[in-house]
Amino acid sequence: MMSSISLIGASTFFLSDRYFKKILKPLVALSAGSLLGASFFHLIPESIETINNTLLTFVLVFLGFLSFFILEQFLFWHHCHEAPSEHHTHRKVLRAMIMVSDSIHNFIGGVAVGASFMVSPKIGLITWLSEALHEIPQELGDFGVLVHTGWTKRKALFFNFLSGLTFLLGGFVAFALSFHIDIIYFLPFSAGNFIYLATVDLVPEINRHERLSHSIVHFLAFVAGTGVLLGIRVVFD
Repeated sequence: MMSSISLIGASTFFLSDRYFKKILKPLVALSAGSLLGASFFHLIPESIETINNTLLTFVLVFLGFLSFFILEQFLFWHHCHEAPSEHHTHRKVLRAMIMVSDSIHNFIGGVAVGASFMVSPKIGLITWLSEALHEIPQELGDFGVLVHTGWTKRKALFFNFLSGLTFLLGGFVAFALSFHIDIIYFLPFSAGNFIYLATVDLVPEINRHERLSHSIVHFLAFVAGTGVLLGIRVVFD
């Protein structure tokens, strides 16, 4: 199901570049809110309760945050959420960077969701939902860039889907690791990943606006993302 989200780029067959750009930032704001909501309302509380060591939990959260910081600083990994017309990097280099970074990102996401399901089906569904909301704007952006680099939409969809399959691989890896280590430690680590994505990659993008109306829309989308995750926590508890 998660890998199939990579095919959402097909929707751009029917969207103008102007409309694509218009809807992308609110989706990014929704994604940022959902990632923080999953971290603070689900993954971290579940980790503290299960691990029964608050300090260790937050050390693992920090390590999760630090791991993505290292990836972006030293492997030049970045997430792309801009409209296709805004990219002017060398096409072949940009295309390779998108494919590699998306594959790594999907693999790590698969490990996080797989580990969450091994701990609890409820936590697994919550993690999956937050990942899915994050994937939608990311996959739209990645698809747009691949088309901009010269690929046809059909070819971009195919390779975007292939990179999405690494999510499934990550899930299998988490399942295999669960027989050798306590998989609960992946939850706070994943929370740190989510916090980094939301605060470093996504929030700065939705702060780039020209009108007050845009700020309001982004804020409401962000609150909606966190609100949904908080609501699920309240209802299920």
